[in-house]
Amino acid sequence: MTSLERHLTQYAAYHRDRRNVATHFVGIPLIVIGIATLLSRPVWSVAGFPLSIAVLVVLGSAVFYVRLDARFGLVMTALFGGAAALGAALAAASTPLWLAVGLGGFVIGWAIQFVGHVFEGRKPAFLDDLVGLLVGPLFIVAELAFALGLRRELRGVIERHTPRELGPDAPRSAASP
Repeated sequence: MTSLERHLTQYAAYHRDRRNVATHFVGIPLIVIGIATLLSRPVWSVAGFPLSIAVLVVLGSAVFYVRLDARFGLVMTALFGGAAALGAALAAASTPLWLAVGLGGFVIGWAIQFVGHVFEGRKPAFLDDLVGLLVGPLFIVAELAFALGLRRELRGVIERHTPRELGPDAPRSAASP
């Protein structure tokens, strides 16, 4: 298995309940936007380019995702870049708005995630491996791709390997019929 397949298979083992996966489609974007917003202050000017910790996180994440898979990496970079742009706009607003969106998105997003794991009956993946914090956003992008009929071979690899960890009666991907 490739590194991408291994990461997604391991993450999928913690996310087999469709309700849990559905909560991740809401919770993860809220968390990403919340983090991007909070990390968008302060801003420094480097050679006339506005630089924040959020921009550095996007660049570091882009390297991680592109190394895993070029196609997903480009999508993830665009999505994280969009979150950073939104975060920068919110960081330029009043401090109460910046904190409300940043902290609110982060806290509400995690609350939604934990509700999903109550449905799942299993702890979040990142409690066993912190890389799960980076794989989570990729997982929902992959699930969306699978729902659109894309990356069928990758989906098959993940589905063939994940049930071995859970037993033969384990439910499949949220995108499965």
